[in-house]
Amino acid sequence: MSTPANPMKPGSQALQPLHFPLWGSRLIEASAGTGKTWTIAALYLRLVLGHGGEHGFVRPLMPPDILVMTFTRAATRELSDRIRARLLEAARCFRGELAPDAVDEHLQSLLHDYADPAARQQAAWRLAMAAEGMDEASIHTIDAWCQRMLREHAFDSASLFDEELVADEKALLTQAVQDYWRQQCYGLGADALAQVLQVWPSVDALLADVQALLGKVPEDAHAGSSLGQTLAQAQHEQHQQLEALRAFWRSRVAVMRGFVLSQDPPKDHGWDGRSFSIKNLSGWLDKLQHWADGQDAEVVPALATGWTRLNHTTWAEIRKDGAGPVHLTSAEQEAFAAFTTLQAALQALPQPSTAARRHAAASVAQRLRQLKQQQGTFGFADMLERLDAALHSASGERLRQRIASQYPVALIDEFQDTSPLQYRLFARIYRTADNDPERALLLIGDPKQAIYGFRGADIYSYLQARQATEGRHYALSVNYRSTQALVQAVIKHRDRKAVFLTREQGQRVLSFSLPMAAFVLVANFLGLYVGLLLYLFGAMVFQGGYRPLKAGAISVASVLIFYVVFEIWFQVPLLKGPVEAWLKLH
Repeated sequence: MSTPANPMKPGSQALQPLHFPLWGSRLIEASAGTGKTWTIAALYLRLVLGHGGEHGFVRPLMPPDILVMTFTRAATRELSDRIRARLLEAARCFRGELAPDAVDEHLQSLLHDYADPAARQQAAWRLAMAAEGMDEASIHTIDAWCQRMLREHAFDSASLFDEELVADEKALLTQAVQDYWRQQCYGLGADALAQVLQVWPSVDALLADVQALLGKVPEDAHAGSSLGQTLAQAQHEQHQQLEALRAFWRSRVAVMRGFVLSQDPPKDHGWDGRSFSIKNLSGWLDKLQHWADGQDAEVVPALATGWTRLNHTTWAEIRKDGAGPVHLTSAEQEAFAAFTTLQAALQALPQPSTAARRHAAASVAQRLRQLKQQQGTFGFADMLERLDAALHSASGERLRQRIASQYPVALIDEFQDTSPLQYRLFARIYRTADNDPERALLLIGDPKQAIYGFRGADIYSYLQARQATEGRHYALSVNYRSTQALVQAVIKHRDRKAVFLTREQGQRVLSFSLPMAAFVLVANFLGLYVGLLLYLFGAMVFQGGYRPLKAGAISVASVLIFYVVFEIWFQVPLLKGPVEAWLKLH
C-alpha cells in the first residue's frame, strides 16, 4: 500500500522515472520511504540503455562512467548490490526470460520502448555487460572518491605519490595540542596562566576545544604572536574600549537622571506610579554611575530589571491610559537611545578568552600540518582541501575537464549531508548553475534527514544548490513504507472525536480555575498583595481545610515575605491598590 508523502515544495514537480531529464543539474527531494534507492537504480538503467530521447543523456554509459556518491561504505555496498540486481533483472526481462507481468511497471514500460527485437537484444546485452562490470562501478564515498582523484590526477593536483592516508588523526592532533601547551603555556606569568586555566582547565579541555574549532579559524590568525602577547593585546584593546564606554556614559547618566527627577510625581506626568518608581529609577542610575566612574566592574547584573525600566522603548507599557507621548530633549533622546545599545556594546568588547581560543586553533592547525608533512601522511579533510585547491589552481580548468570527461554523470546521494567544501567541488566540476546538456549532476536528498552536522554538513549548502538548480526541482511524492493496515487505521480514527474532559475532571479544573479568575479580578481593583492575601486565605480554608485563624496568619506572613522580596530586595514594584495607598506602601 502506498500513501502520499509530504507535500512537494513550491516549484517542485513529481519525478517520473521514465521521463526524468538525464542531463544538466537537477535537485531531487526524497523523504524517507519514497523509494530513493529504487529511483537511483531506475535512472541508472536508463543511463546504461541511453534511454529517453530528448530526456536522455547524449550517449549510453557503462558503470565506470556513472559516478554515484554517498556518505558511508555500507551505503555504497547497498547501492552497488541494488543496482547490480536491477541490471540483472532487466537483462533477463529483455531476453524474455521473465514474463512481462512478473516485473514492475517501470521495466514493462522500458520493454515496451524497445519493441524492435534487434534493439531489445542490444539493450539486453548492454544491461548484462553493465551488471558484469559492476565491480568496476564508480560508486564511492565522497572521501574515497577524492582520494582516487588525487591519485589518478597526481600531476594536475600536485599530489605526492608516497603519502599515506590516516583515517584517525587523533594521535597527531593530541601531539600538536601537547606541543602547543608546552610551548605557549609553560612560560606564562601567573596572571596570564590564571586566565588560560579559566578557558582550558587541562590539556584535555584544550584538545576538545581545538578539535571543535579546526577548519573554522584561519591558520595565519595571530601569526608570529605568542599566546602571552595575544592575551596582552586583547586585554589592552578591551581596556581601551571599556574606558571609552565609561567616559561616554559619565555625562549621559546625569542627563537621564535629570529627566527621571523631572517626572516626579509620576501621576502628574501620565505615569503609572506603581511601575514608574522614582526611588527605583534613581537607584539604578546610581549603579550605572558607579560603573561609569570605575567603582563597579560589572553593570549588567547590577541593573537587573533596570534594563527595561530605563529603556524608553518600553515606556508605553507603563503609561496611564489616555496619557500622551513622552517628550524628550535631543540630549535625553541620545542618552536613552544609547542605553538600549549598551548591553550589546559590552558584549562586543574584545575578550581575551576568544583571542586565546583563536590563537590555539590556528597554532595547533599549523603544527598538525607540519607533523603530517614530516610523517608523509594526510587526512580526509586534507583530501577535500587539496582537490579544491587543485581545481582553483592554474591547471584547475584542465583538471576539471578531465574529471568531468571521466564521469560525465554524477548522482550525489544523501546530498543534505554535504558540507560547503564538498558542494564547492561538485559545483566547480559540473558547473551547477550552467545546466550543461553534455553533463549531468543529480543531487538527491532530504534536508529533514540531515545527520552529519558534526562533519561539517551545512543546510546552507543545500539551499545554495536549490538556488543554483532553480526551476529544476523534482520530488518523490509517494511513501511506500506505510502498510495498508496502518493507512486504514489512520483513516478510520482520523475523524473520531475524543472527550476532552469528563465531568469529574471538569469539576477539578473549575475548583482551581475559578479561584484564580477571582484572584485576577480582585487584584486588578485592590492590588496584587490584597488579592494574594484573600486567595491564599480562601484556598487554605475551603480547599485545604485549615482553621480560619491559622489560614489568616499564614496568608499575612506569606504576603509580607512577597513584599520584602519584590519591593525591597529586587526593587520591583508590583500592582498596588487602595489598601497599600492607605498604608503608604508605594
